[in-house]
Amino acid sequence: AIISTTDFFLPIVDDAFDFGRVAAANAISDVYAMGGTPLMAIAILGFPVDKLPVETAQQILEGGRSICKEAGIPLAGGHTIDSNDPIFGLAVTGRATLNHLKRNIGAEAGDLLFLTKPIGTGLLSTALKRGVLQEGHYEVLIQQLTAINKIGEALGQIKGVHAMTDVTGFGLLGHAIEMAEGSGVSLLLHYNAIPKMEGVDDYLKQRTIPDATYRNWNSYSSKVQFDKGVNVMEAFTVLPDPQTNGGILMAVAPEACAEVEALLASQGLQAYLQPVGKCIERGEKAIYVEP
Repeated sequence: AIISTTDFFLPIVDDAFDFGRVAAANAISDVYAMGGTPLMAIAILGFPVDKLPVETAQQILEGGRSICKEAGIPLAGGHTIDSNDPIFGLAVTGRATLNHLKRNIGAEAGDLLFLTKPIGTGLLSTALKRGVLQEGHYEVLIQQLTAINKIGEALGQIKGVHAMTDVTGFGLLGHAIEMAEGSGVSLLLHYNAIPKMEGVDDYLKQRTIPDATYRNWNSYSSKVQFDKGVNVMEAFTVLPDPQTNGGILMAVAPEACAEVEALLASQGLQAYLQPVGKCIERGEKAIYVEP
């Protein structure tokens, strides 16, 4: 199978080189989220030539090229236009054998849910925009935003991984709902087991909440039920938090969990060996959240 995807956006960080890295990692990770192997990418660049120096555009492209090199693919050209604001991303072509191709449907009741990255990039990115990001948290944010989900390529080869999706703009809840509805099951999330980025609690107190969080929640709140014991005000802010280049959410058959856990550990992802939930028989709601 050929996988073709594209993603691009406005800057969410100040540094041009980092912006290029973030946008490229976000686009390439879409291929990994399907169990695929990227083959090549072409750049999509909009740039305000009358406002910013050409060197800034070159830095953006170099950032994108560095991530492509990390993924082992060429940045094979692209297209640039004059625009009011900088826009950057990639169109990425990948491949996968059909029996390794994963989609965000196919989860089965009894499957356990794993997540390969913490959530909170929306909160930290908004803190950066408002000038309140704490010292040291910029590196935490950049490390998360530029880490490609290469493990998805290996996860695709595990038969017991029934469904996968990367967590991006719709937040963990939004992508979990897509998996639940597409698979004909409900998902039970263990809120206290969901990994959160360093600093999330601080920025929750400062209310550095992206506007997209509210839009996400308003669009699917009727499909979610919180059990007693869950801090609903916190959860409704964290779980719909829009992610950029978020982790892979996967539904794994119980008999395949040991293989998945061994793979995660071999890739230095020991922090994500604990399941964040499970798939259950379809209920009235798509998502149930317990402590």
